[in-house]
Amino acid sequence: MMKKNIFYILLAVVLVSSCGSKAKVAMSTDYEQRYEAAKQAYAEGHYTRCCNLLADMIVVMKGTDKAQESLYMMAMAQYNLGDYETAATYFKQFYTSYPKGEFSELARYNAGKALYNSTPDARLDQSATAEAISELQTFLDYFPGSQYTDRAQNMIFELQDKLVEKEYYSAKLYYDLGSYFGNCTEGGSNYEACVVTCQNTLKDYPYTKLREELYYLNFKAKYELAEQSVLEKQQERYRDAIDDYFGFKNEFPDSKYTKELDKLYASALKHVNLEEDEEDL
Repeated sequence: MMKKNIFYILLAVVLVSSCGSKAKVAMSTDYEQRYEAAKQAYAEGHYTRCCNLLADMIVVMKGTDKAQESLYMMAMAQYNLGDYETAATYFKQFYTSYPKGEFSELARYNAGKALYNSTPDARLDQSATAEAISELQTFLDYFPGSQYTDRAQNMIFELQDKLVEKEYYSAKLYYDLGSYFGNCTEGGSNYEACVVTCQNTLKDYPYTKLREELYYLNFKAKYELAEQSVLEKQQERYRDAIDDYFGFKNEFPDSKYTKELDKLYASALKHVNLEEDEEDL
């Protein structure tokens, strides 16, 4: 029992001594000592301690041979802590301050990667996603032959898919609002807004994985638009929907939406034929 008590007392003394030593280092004006302590903390995975040690040293180290490494280490420590926005800020600070520095390629790549990791769900505002794409594209422009080129390009593709998904949700919302005119302040239609959103998205991202869903929603919105139109516009709008139906069938012959769209096509065709019969009379 006595031995155990002695052991715990000695352990406590060591811990207090260690904590006291670390506190002294953190408060020390011996920046060389603090810099080495920060490097050790980073190597051991103690990223918060590393950041605390480096926090007021970035400016002090500027102009020294340790300036680049200290700034880049700060950025990486923030990244490893999962604070991606702060990390991106430090990575940008690095390549702005040292455009031809030792870590400039990694800084540009990791700035884009950090922003990629901080992008929100597709249903939310996608300003951060657009910023991440821009950052990664700039990296590719600066370092076209980088070993990270494929990874950066894949991240761009994923982020573009997120932008498309956001547009798809917007188009779907317009479609679901349907004939509700409360938000059509300029005399437009939710179905028209749905069609425009779908078509613009397909134009901007022709190879999106949501291509089938956008085409499907586009056709349904055109059909519903024709249904609610005044008589003089129905014929033209039904024909427009029918044209899109054939385009959809040609591109997606085995679509899971085929049966549903076949019924809408038959209905649209019936309206067109009926109108033609009336004109013949």
